[in-house]
Amino acid sequence: MERTRIIIADDESIIRMDVREMLTNLGYLVVGEVGDGRSAVNLARELRPDIVVMDIKMPDMDGIEAAKILTEERIAPVLLLTAYSQRDLVERAKEAGVAGYIVKPFQESDLTPAIEVALARFREFRALEQEVEDLQEALETRKLVDRAKGILMDTQGLKEAEAFRKIQKMSMNTRKPMKQVAEAIILAHEAQQQAE
Repeated sequence: MERTRIIIADDESIIRMDVREMLTNLGYLVVGEVGDGRSAVNLARELRPDIVVMDIKMPDMDGIEAAKILTEERIAPVLLLTAYSQRDLVERAKEAGVAGYIVKPFQESDLTPAIEVALARFREFRALEQEVEDLQEALETRKLVDRAKGILMDTQGLKEAEAFRKIQKMSMNTRKPMKQVAEAIILAHEAQQQAE
């Protein structure tokens, strides 16, 4: 089984060292360590880790701002390890899309469940996003095919089922998706109308 790849971001080198040791003991692979949020974002863009474990209070860019970027760019989930549990920070973390939040001091045994849940949430989020994209694509295809069917029905006097079969057959014969065939029919019809 492939080991989970982790980047650690904390401005205190001793804490980074402790966290690295804990994660390594738990069987995780630490692929990078940085001391500020901007470096965490840049390193994560480069290394594409499975998860980023970081502190909130860091120079240059705090952990929440870095988490927001990593979430928006869909690079990796973020688990915050921090001494701060103020309500406003927790709210900012939620808004930034942080996948997990552990308040220091924590124990090694707290890390695995937090990391695994964060990874699972991130995978679910990505799967839902893909599902939405697929549904949008299917809807777009259906709209185009319906429009192309209408054109074939009007211009060739076909019934709806015949027009659909014609598009389907053109799709199979040309080895192109029905969406592309429908787009071609629509474009050809529009070009013909402009020529008239």
